[in-house]
Amino acid sequence: MGLWHVFYADWQMECCGTPFSVGDEVSWPLMLVGSDRVLGGGWHDQLTELVGPVEHVGGVRVVREETGLTVALAADPDSEEDLGPRPGDRMRSVGLLSVERHGAVWPHAEGRVRAVQVLTQVYAESAPGSRSWEPVRRERGLRAVDRCPKWFTETEGKRGADGRGRQSREPGAVVTLDVPGTDSRLSYAVREARGIPHQDAKPGAETEGLSAADLAALLQTLSTAAGPRGRRGRSGGRGGRHGGHA
Repeated sequence: MGLWHVFYADWQMECCGTPFSVGDEVSWPLMLVGSDRVLGGGWHDQLTELVGPVEHVGGVRVVREETGLTVALAADPDSEEDLGPRPGDRMRSVGLLSVERHGAVWPHAEGRVRAVQVLTQVYAESAPGSRSWEPVRRERGLRAVDRCPKWFTETEGKRGADGRGRQSREPGAVVTLDVPGTDSRLSYAVREARGIPHQDAKPGAETEGLSAADLAALLQTLSTAAGPRGRRGRSGGRGGRHGGHA
C-alpha cells in the first residue's frame, strides 16, 4: 500500500462531497494540479511526484503512475495551446493531488483514509477596503482531526499594518489516503522516519503496527503546510507544473 496526500477543497466537499472519518474506505477521482495554482503556492511536503505513461480516458488526459495510481492531469489555464504530454508519452510530474468531482469521468482511486488535517489559510484584501481577498503566502497551518467536516469556517481578523483587512479561512483538508497496490515518496518518508529498510520492504510495512493516532502524529511531522524558504518537500521534491518526460 502507498500513502498519498490529497487536497480536498472546501467547495468540493460542501457542493457534493460526503464527510468521512479516519479508517473509512473511499473512492475519489484524483487530479494532479500545479502547486502554484492552489492557494498561491508555498506547498512542500504535501506534493506528489508521478511517473508513468500518459493515456486519454473519456477525453481526459491521465497518467497511470508506475506503481498503480491513475490520476487526471490538470490543463494549464494560461496556455492557449496544448503543450501537455501526449498519449503514449512517459512523463514525470510534480504537483498537488486534489479531489475533482466536476467535469469529465476517469478511474477513481480507492483506498483507506489514514489521517485528516483541516487546513487553515490567512487571506488579506488585495487593497485596503477592496473586499477582494487573496491568500497570504506562507501563512498556512494544519490541524489533525478524526473526521472531515461538511462545512468549513472563516473568521474575520484585524487589519494589518498595511491597512488591508485580514481573515482566516478553512479552504479544505489534507487527507492521507492509503491506496493498495501503490507506493509513494510519502511511504518512503514514513519508512525512513521509522527506520524500516527500503529494500525488499513489503507493501504496507511503513504503517504496520501503528495506531491511527500514532500515524497521524507522525504524518504531521512530515507534512508541514509551509516549510522554510528553499526547502524541498520529502514527499514530492520540487513544486510546480508538469515536469519533462521521463
